Amino acid sequence: MRLKLQIDYHTDWGQTVYVCGSVPALGNWEKDKAAEMKNISPSIWELEIEAGDVTDIEYQYLVKDQSNIVAHEWGSPHWLRTETDKQFDVQDVWRGVPQQKFLYTSCFSESFFAHGDNAKVKYYKKTILINVTCVNVKKNQKLILCGASKALGDWKPEDALSLTQVRFGSWQVAINAPQIKTTLEYKLAIYDNSTKKIVHWEEGFNRVLSPLPSSPAKEDLVKVESIAYRYGWLNWKAAGVSIPVFSLRSNDSFGIGEFSDLRKMIDWAVATGQKIIQVLPINDTTITYTWIDSYPYNAISIYALHPIYLGLKAYPLKDENLYNKYEREAGELNVLENVDYDRVLALKWRYIKDLFTQSGTNTLKSKDYLAFYEQNEEWLFPYACFSYLRDKYETANFRNWKTNSAFDKKKLIKLAETDKEAKHHIELSCFTQYLLHKQLVDVKEYAHQNEVVLKGDIPIGISRDSVEAWMEPHLFNLDVQTGAPPDDFSFFGQNWGFPTYNWEEMAKDGYRWWLKRFRKMADYFDAYRIDHILGFFRIWEIPLSSVQGLLGYFSPALPLTADEIRSYGLWFDEDRMLKHYIHENFLGNIFGSYVPEVIEKYLQSTGWQRFELKEEFDTQAKIKAHFTGREDEKSSFIRDGLYSLCNEVLFVRDKREPNKFHPRITAQYNYSYRDLDDSAKEAFNRLYNEFFYRRHSQYWRDQAMTKLPTLISSTSMLVCGEDLGMVPESVPSVMNELQILSLEIERMPKEREVLFNDLHHLPYLSVCTTSTHDMSPLRLWWKEDRQLTQQYYNQVLWKQGAAPEECTSDLCAQIVSNHLYSPAMLAILPLQDWLSIDDKLKRPVAEDERINVPAISQHYWRYRMHLTLEELLEATDFNRRVKSMVGSSGRE
Repeated sequence: MRLKLQIDYHTDWGQTVYVCGSVPALGNWEKDKAAEMKNISPSIWELEIEAGDVTDIEYQYLVKDQSNIVAHEWGSPHWLRTETDKQFDVQDVWRGVPQQKFLYTSCFSESFFAHGDNAKVKYYKKTILINVTCVNVKKNQKLILCGASKALGDWKPEDALSLTQVRFGSWQVAINAPQIKTTLEYKLAIYDNSTKKIVHWEEGFNRVLSPLPSSPAKEDLVKVESIAYRYGWLNWKAAGVSIPVFSLRSNDSFGIGEFSDLRKMIDWAVATGQKIIQVLPINDTTITYTWIDSYPYNAISIYALHPIYLGLKAYPLKDENLYNKYEREAGELNVLENVDYDRVLALKWRYIKDLFTQSGTNTLKSKDYLAFYEQNEEWLFPYACFSYLRDKYETANFRNWKTNSAFDKKKLIKLAETDKEAKHHIELSCFTQYLLHKQLVDVKEYAHQNEVVLKGDIPIGISRDSVEAWMEPHLFNLDVQTGAPPDDFSFFGQNWGFPTYNWEEMAKDGYRWWLKRFRKMADYFDAYRIDHILGFFRIWEIPLSSVQGLLGYFSPALPLTADEIRSYGLWFDEDRMLKHYIHENFLGNIFGSYVPEVIEKYLQSTGWQRFELKEEFDTQAKIKAHFTGREDEKSSFIRDGLYSLCNEVLFVRDKREPNKFHPRITAQYNYSYRDLDDSAKEAFNRLYNEFFYRRHSQYWRDQAMTKLPTLISSTSMLVCGEDLGMVPESVPSVMNELQILSLEIERMPKEREVLFNDLHHLPYLSVCTTSTHDMSPLRLWWKEDRQLTQQYYNQVLWKQGAAPEECTSDLCAQIVSNHLYSPAMLAILPLQDWLSIDDKLKRPVAEDERINVPAISQHYWRYRMHLTLEELLEATDFNRRVKSMVGSSGRE
């Protein structure tokens, strides 16, 4: 089969266009063996090959400057179905990054705009094949070609040629070439099958279709004209709901939300016209088997799903008496107001073990399981071994696992082969992961069938007691911990306790660790939220000796030398600037009547009215250890006061470059800063503002652009970023360039000295929401700061007079509606805030709607819906109202 490719592409001097593809003549996808094209005119490149006996060909164009690739096409390869007895002449167009790249994500290709199975186009003996790239066609629509002849429909839409989608976004129509005898004008359009009307004519001038030149040598010719549909901008918008899986409640739940409950949540999304269901991380967090493990961002594996989410009613036990006993216990847990994490997890594991006894042997022999194991063995076997060793040694701290403290796959394989108990435990873990995987994949497919997608959450950190830290410790900085600088969530910053990433090491294999992580997410989700996307620019790194986050610093960063500090006019002395500044004149403000006791027990004098912490209390970690188990009011008061003394510094020494320093974040609130003279304060402020707001702009942009493009292009999922907090200046431009949706919250504006975001001016590429899992839901927020609420009531809602004590359902409805009418592409609201608009359905006590309090490091994540999903589905008046609000706001 002969194939001739031609493309119009302008190159610079010394550059050449190549074709790399799926056949030997095109290099079999090896870029160094790509076929070189001939330049036949200033911008026209041509290649003719014998492709052999193949049924289809895939290929992409790339540009080389000598041997270096300087440009390549974006997205999926070109595809052409071939026939061995035909010749193909292809006129192609270069595929660059589209203006609306998100339309090419699996959200649209697999759900919103999916058109079912791809079909084949039948060729004639002489064929003109119009090959159109267009992703703007919705499920109930099709692409048509309408033109100036009977063969093209005589400009009548009802007689126009219908194109066939052969792959997502790729439409074709085969025209019998002899019917085209003269040059004809035509245009493409999108046709609605329901209304029988054209909903969009492509923009621009009419196109021209020319007849084939008469030549006896081309009797079996397929002339392919590749074009891109001209669609300026599709203002597609959708609504969604966010809720953690553990918060779901149905009649079938075993005391906690389960993957199977997501089906009913999808049904509710359909009933209310919503397209997105956003959840929190769903990975296994089992470290202690207690409520402490309820924190969903501290997973022991970035791949393994949490066994607590397995929908058990999908796998009934054959022993009816035993099954009924489990159901009774589950019923008791299911009516509880909140999740009883300990009891639920214990119940689930007892059930899973009985299920494994019943059907484990047959399941592990099944073809489906064996295929799952083969595809996931790289992470599944280590995870299963980790779980066994965690239980054996009664700790997830693998450093205490004696001979297994270092990961050794050969040793673990031998363990699994020779130790019956280990083998049983490992197989049980693999069996459980298989069931979880199967259940969640089925839910994803159910969502697709209903034009809904699931949106997942990728935590920024990993647990230091995790499979990943055990297997590949070189990829992490285990000698520090990460968190966030002070923000609206926490005055003292947040300390998450996770190790930071060793980005230099990760870069050596092209960030393979991250690529695998993202691709596994794509098994279950079509969209995802990158938790704390700022961490890809820089992360807040905290010494292990700290409990709070104030003594952290950004990493990577450009710390200051002593001479640089002095150049700002600030006298720099390490004793004064780096050591804890403790003066008698402010101790009373911190410790009140306990000052004498604090001086005697915890401090030692260094001079007139000056003190230092005794060695056994000179870090927050030591102080925490000293007060462990002492939770009385006095002890907590003194402990917190001692913590604050540790924060009394103006600079923090860099761990990797000890002769360089970082200004301490929010140091202006320190007594150390207060006791500087005015000129020193002014100098410190100049240095501080330059360091935190200007010095790193380009540097942090470069850090992000070396990582994020590779990572987000590894899957077809829609990418959203949680970009809250102390946002570097370069973040918006990077997210815009990469088309990563930002997170926009009305009461958390990103502009300094602005109280509320203007919802009318949100960026299109964004997710807007009323609140997140780390914030108070609407009704609770309304009561927290009366002065702020009053300003919001008058200045944002345009209401006169005093704000009511409670955020009424009418006020909540107005706030929700304002968000729906925003320009943001997605409006994803917490279920609590959706329910707030209905007096019959909202939770009686607003305080009970809170999911997490970030300032509490060991918060119990146990919030559950107060009504069942079945009850929610039966609330037809409410559901109609929500659907009307969504539809009238222009959201799909």
